[in-house]
Amino acid sequence: MPLISSFDPWRSGMCTCPPKLTLNPYSGCDHDCVYCYASSYVQNFSQCRPKKDLLTALKREAAKLKGEVVSISNSSDPYPRAEANAGLTRRCLEILSGNNCRIQIITKSNLVTRDDDLLAEVPSAVALTITTDDDHLASILEPHAPSATERIRAAQDLVRKGIPVSVRIDPIIPLVNEDPDKLIATLADIGVRHITSSTYKPKPDNWRRLSQALPAVAEKLKPLYFQQGERIGGNTLLSRDLRLKLLSNVRDLASAKGIKFGVCREGLPKLNTAACDGSWLIPPATR
Repeated sequence: MPLISSFDPWRSGMCTCPPKLTLNPYSGCDHDCVYCYASSYVQNFSQCRPKKDLLTALKREAAKLKGEVVSISNSSDPYPRAEANAGLTRRCLEILSGNNCRIQIITKSNLVTRDDDLLAEVPSAVALTITTDDDHLASILEPHAPSATERIRAAQDLVRKGIPVSVRIDPIIPLVNEDPDKLIATLADIGVRHITSSTYKPKPDNWRRLSQALPAVAEKLKPLYFQQGERIGGNTLLSRDLRLKLLSNVRDLASAKGIKFGVCREGLPKLNTAACDGSWLIPPATR
């Protein structure tokens, strides 16, 4: 199985991402986010480990790139806690920077700023997940990820270095983080140019974690999902009207601050004011 592959994990019309490739240096993730969906299809997800023959395979496959966007990474964060010492994602960036590609980083770690020197050398952009600007709430939702404050500071540092930044306020969970007015104002002041959002979609494992972390909230969410919600492509979603209300609010807040907006896997593409994943921020390849 190739290390770099086409990004189309759901093979669903609900995914509106433009064509791109994806690379996951690690399998699994140790951020232990309660809402994580990837834990439902990646075995032993909490046991983060590097891909087999990572660097050797990447050198071989990267030589064949022809200016495509390589998204790092869509299932497992490229900056787990182990990366601070292992440096494997940085080695991947060193390899990719010597080949013909454009790079998108998707992470919820401020460690990405360590590699701003490499990202500045190639056409690149960073998508940072900042689910909330409340550090206490973030510690409940994302117990082993860097704090919200650290991630906001990372976004600011990257923008100052001239690296385009998109922020994923994702997932939007009713009664938890559904009104990110203050966060969006902060992001606008920093110079963030794009926001992506989607609503929380329960799977058996992440619903169990959410129920343990926020039991009172889970009780109120239960009828919204399991009685009034809808099933689309094997996923449980909030009702269309509620999704539209929640995501229109985020879009309107973003638009009022001059920030582009996109939704992810919601069946509401008309809400998008730019390509949903933020990859439009990546400058053209120079080769």
